[in-house]
Amino acid sequence: MMVTLHAVIEKAEHNYGAYVEEIAGVGGIGDTLEKVKQNLKEGLVVLKEACIDYGEPVPEELQGEYQIVFRLDTRSFLQMYCKIFTKSALERMTGINQKQLWHYAQGLSKPRPAQVKKIERALHQLGEELLSLEFSGQGGRVSD
Repeated sequence: MMVTLHAVIEKAEHNYGAYVEEIAGVGGIGDTLEKVKQNLKEGLVVLKEACIDYGEPVPEELQGEYQIVFRLDTRSFLQMYCKIFTKSALERMTGINQKQLWHYAQGLSKPRPAQVKKIERALHQLGEELLSLEFSGQGGRVSD
């Protein structure tokens, strides 16, 4: 049976940090999302190997196959992607007004779970739409 581990990624001042909710003491740091994910995965491997090498019990979650679900907090997302998604665009996508989105990004208020789901659904929908597209090499001119 495959175990699901939940990793939380948070934006710090100069990098990203991540930790696994189910296993204390496992974390990763990186200057990009990909790097923090990679470092966290490597940390799990190192922990498992160290347990074996030192005769300690391997955490139950790491004894078989596992998958990692990465979670990014709303504030970090809004700060990370503010140059790609304007508050105006996010407002159109999510139905959440720009001022409230700004408050979330600055940490002035924490979004309710329903607001987090609105943002998540809108971004997943955008992702699905983008994945369904194929681009042609044709120019934008229409022939008569």
